[in-house]
Amino acid sequence: MPDLFHWSCPLPLADSPTIVMGHGGGGKLGNELVEHLFLPAFRNDALENLGDAAVLAAGGARLAMSTDSFVVQPLFFPGGSIGELAVNGTVNDLAVSGATPMFLSASFILEEGFPLAQLAAIVEAMARAAATAGVQIVTGDTKVVERGHGDGCFITTAGVGVLRPGVEVSPKQVKSGDAVIVSGTLGDHGMAILSVREGLAFESEIRSDCAALNGMIAAVLDAAGNAVHAMRDPTRGGLASTLNEIARSSEVGIVLDEASVPVRPTVQSACELLGLDPVYVANEGKAVFFVAPEAADRVVEVLRAHPLGRDAARIGHATAEHKRMLVARTAMGANRVIPVMIGEQLPRIC
Repeated sequence: MPDLFHWSCPLPLADSPTIVMGHGGGGKLGNELVEHLFLPAFRNDALENLGDAAVLAAGGARLAMSTDSFVVQPLFFPGGSIGELAVNGTVNDLAVSGATPMFLSASFILEEGFPLAQLAAIVEAMARAAATAGVQIVTGDTKVVERGHGDGCFITTAGVGVLRPGVEVSPKQVKSGDAVIVSGTLGDHGMAILSVREGLAFESEIRSDCAALNGMIAAVLDAAGNAVHAMRDPTRGGLASTLNEIARSSEVGIVLDEASVPVRPTVQSACELLGLDPVYVANEGKAVFFVAPEAADRVVEVLRAHPLGRDAARIGHATAEHKRMLVARTAMGANRVIPVMIGEQLPRIC
């Protein structure tokens, strides 16, 4: 049996005077750090939207720009590695902003003593992922820190994409009545990381869903256009954190139909064993769509026709009631509030 008692608590008190693991988890602590430290210091119109990518105007073009850092442990896991994760994560942030991803940068922080063979495997994985997504890695940087001052390999990426003409996707576009659609099963990535990290064995291997979603999202926009009001990829903090963020930003309430949320049986069993809720577990190859109700069936149909969207499902709707809150309708017909977590269930999953 794995030693589960060495885990450090990722949910510290919110008034901690120092940075703690929970600040990086996409939950309440991370939100407070952005709201009270970064946003006041860097405030500008592009940053104010706090989207997965900033929307910028340059020379008559509308661009999207995103950046992300990757500190996952272990570096290699079922379904991918830190290399695929770094490329796909940035591609997806651009795609859910309504952009066609074009160019990426990549910076490596390497620890002295890190095996060159592992670095080569990571770089090759990044090259394959970039080719699959149709983007180019055009610039980068490398730094090395002394042995014991890093953790093997960290990667930071930035990406630039071109926004589709006429496309406006943002939480501020969400309206009461919009359908909430997810492109597939939840929790695959987070539980794949945990199973390797802690040596957990299940009936069948849990594999990460790490994938570039720009092709699938392009198909949805081709089919539904401006009926798509908002999109997000539910990474850190999972579906629950993403929907809570959109509820706050859009000033609507969101009702989630728990029975409709797709979760693989193996992932569900693993979550139950460990006391985790799949709606809070990270994903790296799924997207959430807010769509006008008349276009919802068409969007689900388009998603299910794509290899990355075969398990797509309509899982809820936006409502004028209980504004800024996420509420789940249970199988028993009762309602429960799904709050924003303070930190994260699983640290360092991306």
